[in-house]
Parts: sequence; C-alpha cells; structure tokens
Amino acid sequence: MSLSHRAGYAVGVLITLLALVCQARVHSHGRFVRTEGTRFVVHGSDFVFNGFNSYWMMHVAAEPSERHKVSNTFQEAAGAGLSVCRTWAFSDGGDRALQISPGVYDERVFQALDFVISEACRNEIRLILSFVNNFKDYGGRPQYVEWARNAGVNVNGEDNFYTNPTMKEYYKNHVKKVTTRLNTVTKIAYKDDPTIMAWELMNEPRCQADSSGRMVNGWVQEMASFVKCLDNKHLLEIGMEGFYGDSMPEKKVNNPGYQVGTDFITNNLIKEIDFTTIHAYPDIWLFGQNDSAQMAFMQRWMGTHSIDSNRILKKPLVLAEFGKSNKDSGHSLGARDRYLITVYESMNKFEWTGEGIGGSLVWQLMGEGMNSYGDGYGIILSQHD
Repeated sequence: MSLSHRAGYAVGVLITLLALVCQARVHSHGRFVRTEGTRFVVHGSDFVFNGFNSYWMMHVAAEPSERHKVSNTFQEAAGAGLSVCRTWAFSDGGDRALQISPGVYDERVFQALDFVISEACRNEIRLILSFVNNFKDYGGRPQYVEWARNAGVNVNGEDNFYTNPTMKEYYKNHVKKVTTRLNTVTKIAYKDDPTIMAWELMNEPRCQADSSGRMVNGWVQEMASFVKCLDNKHLLEIGMEGFYGDSMPEKKVNNPGYQVGTDFITNNLIKEIDFTTIHAYPDIWLFGQNDSAQMAFMQRWMGTHSIDSNRILKKPLVLAEFGKSNKDSGHSLGARDRYLITVYESMNKFEWTGEGIGGSLVWQLMGEGMNSYGDGYGIILSQHD
C-alpha cells in the first residue's frame, strides 16, 4: 500500500485478539519453510502462521540509537505469538538509502538490515523481504525511472520499468546484491538463512499501460526465474494485492470496481511463484460505504481468493496486508478490533472447509516514539494493558 495514501496514527489492540489468531507456532526455526500443495510446512509439519508488517525496520535500524525499537517490536510480537514479519529490503535514494544510486550501496544501512535479520532470528520470527516498491515511498519504481533518465535512457513513463532493459538490469543487480549478502552479525549469507521465509518481487505491482496483466506477467516470469537461479532455498511470491485481470473475465466482478494491471490467476500460475498473496483495504477501496458493506467485501475477497488458490492455482494463500485506519469515519479502537476479530474468525472458518488461508500479516506493528512512521493503521502492543 502507498504510504502517501495513509495518514494519522493509531495505538492499542486487544491482546485477546492476538491470542485468538495464534494457531500454529513451529519452533524448528533452523529449517526452511516449504510448500506442499496448498500448505506451508516446516520439517514436515504444517506451518499456519499469523504475523505482521513493519516496513520501517531497516530504516529505523540505520540509526544505532533507535535499534531498540526494532528489538522491542520483535520481542512484543513473539510474546503475542506472531511468527512472521514482512518488511522492506529496499530504500532507493533519499534519506537513509540502502541503494544510493544503481549498484552503489550504503554499508551502514546494509548492516541495519543485517541487524533486523539477526533480531528476527533471536526472537524466532521469520521474515518476508521485499525487493522494491511500486510506489514512490522509499524510492520504488519512480526512483528507478529517474535513475534511468539521468543515465540518458529514453523512458516514456513508470511502466517502462517492466520492459526497459536498463531498469531490469538495475533490478536484477539489486536482487543479486541482497540475496548474496553475507550478514555481518550472523555470518550467514541471506540466501542460506532460514530466518528468511520468502522473497517478494515488489510491493503491490501495478501497471497503467496494460490493464490486462500481461505486461506485469512477462516481468514476473523473468524476475522469478532470475531469483530462483540465485536462490532456490527460499520461497518466492510476487507481492500482489489480488486484483483479477483478463484471463478469467467473470472473476473481475470480485474487484472493487477497477483493475490495476495485474492478473491474480495468470501471474500466480508462474511455476517459480510458490504462494499467492492478497492485500485488503475496503476502507480505502470502498470509501464512503458503511462498515457492513466493507466487511462483506472483505469476506468475499478472502473467500474467492482462497478458493482460487486452492482449486486453480493449487498454492498456499497469504493475506499479506490488512487493517483498519483510525482516519475512517466513526473510528474507534473497539470498532477496529471488532473488524480484525471478524477477519480472523473468517479465516478460521475457511480453514474448517479445507480451503483455508495459510497465513496472515496485519498492517502494521510499530514501536513507541515512532509518530513519523504512523499511517493510521499502527498497532503498538506495549501501549495496551
């Protein structure tokens, strides 16, 4: 989700809510997560997880005096039984940039990511690491376009990111730099570290130039194959929100009234993609509609994608982003908690049908004193009794 589309700050959530969602915590942390059909497994045992997003981890850890916020968030999450964290392995240009310019990295920021991975390991939390953003926050596709233009490349728009050889090479170089990185704390190469559950190609890919999803599909195929050539130990996912495209037109009725240039079916049929993802923000996508309508959409969104992941794609599904903003009309913590509880209860019902959701990642957990990172969806566990 674009940070520019979120504003404000929210704190507190019921600890009983987090207790509700903790279904399975596998302690074989030294083992890689695998998939068997539509299930995640660790050393032969089912791995059904609930976790969280904290996009800010590396950025905060780049300032050593702030690293306690990373440590505290992992400790609190582990204490609540959450076992997977999704975070950024990118920061392209700008403040505390990991990649200052194409192929030029700030070792100080890379060591911050080393620290994040080591702290996750210490707290038995697995990571999903994303390689780039679709949006301008922390650089993303717009920064790659700017770099290419500055290098004299003829670029018509941001969607050239998916087809332009120069920008594709920039991206591949970054993927290689990250996956082959030797962690200065753990002394383990990222590609060999089971603390990392999966890589993500991009946070929320979108494409205005081709609404069908075919342009994105070509890029996903190329980059997924490239990642797997570098690292065949870790799982890989795209980072998609779940919008349906042209391959099965009858399913587009499930979209919130529009397409974004991706195709949930064809994009995830690519064999190198190990599991599917959806994001869900009915409070934004269905802005102005009441809570009942938004909740009904949410349940349909989860149910439809769960069925399609199980029956058509035959891969596990992760609800990789969801939450409820404190900027919503009539917001209260009680209303937010009721919404989250209903989402988790719905996932439990899907599990009973045999077409469940393999994992969930609420957006987002934060530490105290992080107002500048607030986006309206923040949950600070330490501020709730």
